[in-house]
Amino acid sequence: MKHIVKIMTLLVAITAVWISLLQTAVIPRSHTWLLPLYFIVSLGCYGLFMVGVGLMQFPTCPQEAILLQQDVIEAKEFLKQKGVDVGSD
Repeated sequence: MKHIVKIMTLLVAITAVWISLLQTAVIPRSHTWLLPLYFIVSLGCYGLFMVGVGLMQFPTCPQEAILLQQDVIEAKEFLKQKGVDVGSD
């Protein structure tokens, strides 16, 4: 519930700033109408950047990979005992 309050507060603040910019002549009106679009595009760029950073820092877990391979071997053996064809190794 706290996150929704933070998000709504941020959206209200951004909307208030945008409406105030529309009311005043600080920025030309044609540019002010495009500010929500700029905001959405910059938010998308930020999201893509964060995904890229997360992928670059993705941890490798060699121990977990070995455990996973052992689980796969155990599952194949179990299925073979039950008469299921699991393919060749």
